[in-house]
Amino acid sequence: MFGLSELALVLLVLIALLGVRKLPGLVRSAGHATRVFQRESRVLRTPDPATPPGAGPVVEGVVLPRNEPGRT
Repeated sequence: MFGLSELALVLLVLIALLGVRKLPGLVRSAGHATRVFQRESRVLRTPDPATPPGAGPVVEGVVLPRNEPGRT
């Protein structure tokens, strides 16, 4: 994958392209996105106390009539 020297080179190029002024905002938004992702993945892993154990997710839907030849 990437070694330490390649990662350092990529970071230097990012700093040069984005500028030093925009870098703190970029890091802040990346940290916020990481926290949101971790929070949502934790919620998905936590079982819902309202559902009984072993029950799958309930998907509500509508049954549509079949289009068979000869039937209207």
